[in-house]
Amino acid sequence: MAHVTGPACWSCPRHAQNGGMNTWYTQLNRPPLTPPDAIFGPVWTVLYAMIILSWTLFVITTLQERRRGNTPLPYRIYAVMAGHAVCNLAWTPLFFGLRSPGLALIDILLLDASLIVLIAGFWPRNRPAALLLLPYLIWVLFATFLNLGFWWLNRAGL
Repeated sequence: MAHVTGPACWSCPRHAQNGGMNTWYTQLNRPPLTPPDAIFGPVWTVLYAMIILSWTLFVITTLQERRRGNTPLPYRIYAVMAGHAVCNLAWTPLFFGLRSPGLALIDILLLDASLIVLIAGFWPRNRPAALLLLPYLIWVLFATFLNLGFWWLNRAGL
């Protein structure tokens, strides 16, 4: 489950091997389809390149529209982008730092919802930017399944 939701997770297996977090994480019951840790680094590298490209394309498009006087800047979408980034970065401390799959599950559900809002918000202005987020959405929904599984399978001992 380490690496499932963000760049802060990239080093989780390394952190997990050092001390108490390793003991806690390795003792958790794992949901079906939990991939090996080695999968997460390459997947996140590709996904984050796509996310950066998507967000850059969207911001460039909105700034160009603004310069032409066509539309105001989409501050609500920018706010969702910021909230999404905060949720993304919060997952690792919630899951591993607080050892709380339940709180991490709430966070990742917010991440799911904000990502859907971003894709819908990007679509009318820059379809390639929206499409670039679809693999990320699939991965985060898979991560939500895993997070739910970790919470459900370990709820009695948490």
